[in-house]
Amino acid sequence: MDNSNVIINENSATEKLELIAEKIRRCKRCDLWKTKTNYVPGEGSGYSGIVFVGEAPGREEDIQGRPFVGNAGKLLTEMIEEKLGLKRNQVFIANVLKCRPPNNRDPLPEEVEACKPYLFEQLKILKPSVIVCLGRHSASLIFNHFNLTFPGITRIRGKPFEIAVEWGKLRLIAIYHPAAALYRPQLKEHLEKDFSKLKEFVRMDKKSSKNKLGLKTKNKTLKDFFSELL
Repeated sequence: MDNSNVIINENSATEKLELIAEKIRRCKRCDLWKTKTNYVPGEGSGYSGIVFVGEAPGREEDIQGRPFVGNAGKLLTEMIEEKLGLKRNQVFIANVLKCRPPNNRDPLPEEVEACKPYLFEQLKILKPSVIVCLGRHSASLIFNHFNLTFPGITRIRGKPFEIAVEWGKLRLIAIYHPAAALYRPQLKEHLEKDFSKLKEFVRMDKKSSKNKLGLKTKNKTLKDFFSELL
C-alpha cells in the first residue's frame, strides 16, 4: 500500500490524540511523574505527513507543558518555517519521554520502556509519511523499533530510510538535535542541509488544505529522490 494519497480524518485524529494525551496526564508508569511540573504529550497535526520526535522535555517544556518551546524549540520552529515552508502547527512534535528528567539528564532505559507505547500510539493515529528523529536517543528507539540498525547519529545523519508499515510507506531520517546545534554552532550547517532535504519529502495536495475534514500528503518526486540518495 502506497500512502502517497492517504487521507486522515482530522477531527477523528485530534480526538484520538487527545485521549492519549489524557492517559499521559494520568501516567505513573515510572518515577518521573513525581518530579515533573507538567506532562508534555506533544502537539501539532498530521497535515504535512511529518512527525518530529525528540528525546525528552526540558525546563521550558516542563513549565509550559508543550514540546520544543525553549531555545532549541525556537531553532526547530525556525527551520520548519524557513526551510520547509510550513507552519509549526502543520507538523506533529513530540518526545520519547513525556516528562522531564531531573536536571535534563539522559533518559533511563526503564523510563523509555515505560513511556514509548504512548509515542507509538500517536504514530499509528497520525500515520506519517516521514518521521524525523531529533538526536541519538530518539533515533535509537525508533530505528530499533522498526528493525533498522542504528550505528550512531553521526554515521546515519541525514540519510533517509524507507520501510513498509501498516499504513503504507514510511521514511525515517535522523538528524542532530537542535540543542546540539546551539551548543556546537558548527553543527547548525548540517542541520540546515538536512532540513533542505526534508523539503523534498512532502508534497502537499493543495486541495487538501481547503478541506477542513481531512488532510493529504502527496509525494510526486519521492521515488526519484530516494533512488538518487540510496
